Amino acid sequence: MDEFARIAAYFTPLAAEAGRGLADDAAVLAPPPGRELVLTVDQMLEGVHFLPADDPALVARKLLRRNLSDLAAMGALPLGYLLTTALPKTVPRSWLTAFVTGLAQDQSIFGIGLFGGDTSSSRTDIGLTATLIGHVAPGQALPRNGARAGDRIFVTGTIGDAALGLEARQGRLADPSGWLTRRSLLPDPRVGLRLAGIVSAAIDISDGLVQDLGHLCRGSGLGAVIEAEKVPLSVEAAALGPAYLETRLTGGDDYELLLAVPPQHIAALREACGVLPVTEIGMFQAGSTVQVVSGSGEPLRLSDLGWRHF
Repeated sequence: MDEFARIAAYFTPLAAEAGRGLADDAAVLAPPPGRELVLTVDQMLEGVHFLPADDPALVARKLLRRNLSDLAAMGALPLGYLLTTALPKTVPRSWLTAFVTGLAQDQSIFGIGLFGGDTSSSRTDIGLTATLIGHVAPGQALPRNGARAGDRIFVTGTIGDAALGLEARQGRLADPSGWLTRRSLLPDPRVGLRLAGIVSAAIDISDGLVQDLGHLCRGSGLGAVIEAEKVPLSVEAAALGPAYLETRLTGGDDYELLLAVPPQHIAALREACGVLPVTEIGMFQAGSTVQVVSGSGEPLRLSDLGWRHF
């Protein structure tokens, strides 16, 4: 099957109206009236972001959800996406069928469609890229650099599950319920929260809680202190005990939101998050470093701050 037949068979059924049936050289997109476009791109490489034996449907869904999480961190709502695939000739059609099934599933869940993209062969491993396009009210995109001294630090959901799940998938710890593994394979992007006017800065946690908090600090010219015992854990993560503290704080891949919230807006934050758990874990302060402390205020030393490619 050549690339044109592959596009027609697998990807054209996913096309949104703006994608024009994937028959033209480019998509034509009109943003919703009175809205600004928000664009983000992420890639996933076999052996770096996913394992060769991973379910292709879950790989596809995670590819979309990593990008959807970026839109959530900007306070944006999703419209659709562009997709590129680089696949070795040895990849069977069953892999591609499962992959597009995963795309279709999350298109339905999040109300998005495919606008276009590109497909190519790869001489070695699988390479995938998605560009998500969203929209936000003018001037309402959430920044990384807006935190102020005294703002409280909040996180959504629970932290550390995905990093522990990767450990489980690689046979280094037990995951009897499968919860940690699921969180590693399929994050839950916090799309749709109305946080404009409530939070002063935001980022999604992809590289690890401590490292991503450092991004907010550098952008805002501040330091921060967080209390390790306040970081919310799932039952499964907590059951593993303190030996995995550093993994939970620095492992990344959580795709939860890390938020700077003025004290007077805390009640509004909880109302905006509804049933989604949101937990206060620390505070921004004057300075330039991120401090992690115990419940008694003793500094904790971490050997690694988070994921880095280079």
